[in-house]
Amino acid sequence: MVQRADINNVLSEMRNLRAQMMQNQRMDNDLAIRGQVDKPSGPEKVNETPGFGDMLNQAVNKVNDLQSTTGELRTAYEQGDPNVDITRVMIASQKSSVAFDALSQVRNRVVKAYEDIMNMPI
Repeated sequence: MVQRADINNVLSEMRNLRAQMMQNQRMDNDLAIRGQVDKPSGPEKVNETPGFGDMLNQAVNKVNDLQSTTGELRTAYEQGDPNVDITRVMIASQKSSVAFDALSQVRNRVVKAYEDIMNMPI
């Protein structure tokens, strides 16, 4: 016969774990705030807006990361990894497909804008 835990005990343990988590988060937040208040004030850094090239580079890297993750998940599923199910693989595949399509559209628009600028009369 399988022993089953009393639902009230399980709920109680879950509440205790949540309370401990919340307490740890509060302590981390207090330490972060205290560190910010106690540190000496120095010259403030000006937040620079990233350029278009930087943003495009980040987008390409993100799409590359999504596609490599999808490849890894697909390989793990094909090898029979019990921690990877088909829904997770398909969702990752669709995410990388949509991201690649969006990046392709951005590239097409940039090329079109470049061609329009180059065809402008001087």
